[in-house]
Amino acid sequence: MAVANNNPSTETIAQRAKNELREYALLSLYLFVCFGALILYKAAILGEEGISYLPSGLAAIKALILAKFIMLGQMIRLGDRRGGGRIAYVIAYKALLYLILLLVLSVVEEVVVGLIHGRTIAASLAEFGGDKLPQTLATSLIMLLILIPYLASREVDVALGEGRLWTLLFDGPQSAGLAAAAKEPGPTNPSDHLSR
Repeated sequence: MAVANNNPSTETIAQRAKNELREYALLSLYLFVCFGALILYKAAILGEEGISYLPSGLAAIKALILAKFIMLGQMIRLGDRRGGGRIAYVIAYKALLYLILLLVLSVVEEVVVGLIHGRTIAASLAEFGGDKLPQTLATSLIMLLILIPYLASREVDVALGEGRLWTLLFDGPQSAGLAAAAKEPGPTNPSDHLSR
C-alpha cells in the first residue's frame, strides 16, 4: 500500500482533492456503518413493541452530513495543538471539541430545516430541549464513542508518520518500517504505560 503524499507544498491540487475525497468516503462509510447498526438496533427494539420503524436512507444522509462537518473541523485544524503530549489526552481533547462542533452544526442544520418547513427558530431549538433532551444527551454520548476510535486512528497515524498506520494494518510491520520496533521487548500491560 503506497503512502499518500500529504505535504501541502508538494501536493498538486488534483492529488489533494483525491486524498480528501478518499478520506471523506472512508469517514462516511465508517459513520454509515455505525449509524446503520444503531438504526437497526432501534428498529429491533421498537419492533418488539409492535412499532414499525426503519427510516430508509437516514443513516446514509446523517453519515454524509456529519462526515462533512468532521472534515470541516479538520480543515480548520480543530484541536491541533503545538508540541507533543500524550496521545490519549490529545484524543480525548479532540473528541470533546469535535463533539461540540457536531452538536453546534447539528443545531444549525435543524434550525435551517425548520425554517425551510415554516417553523420559527425558537420552535426548532425547543425540539433539542424538553422531552427530547434525554435522547439528545444519549445521541451525544454515542457520537462521542463513535468519534474516539476515528480520532485515535488519525492521531496514531500522525504519531507513526503519515500513512504508516494503514501500511502497518494492511501490509504488516516490515512494510511500515516497524519490524525492528515490533521485536523490541517492552511493557505488554497497558497499566505499565501509565506508570511512566
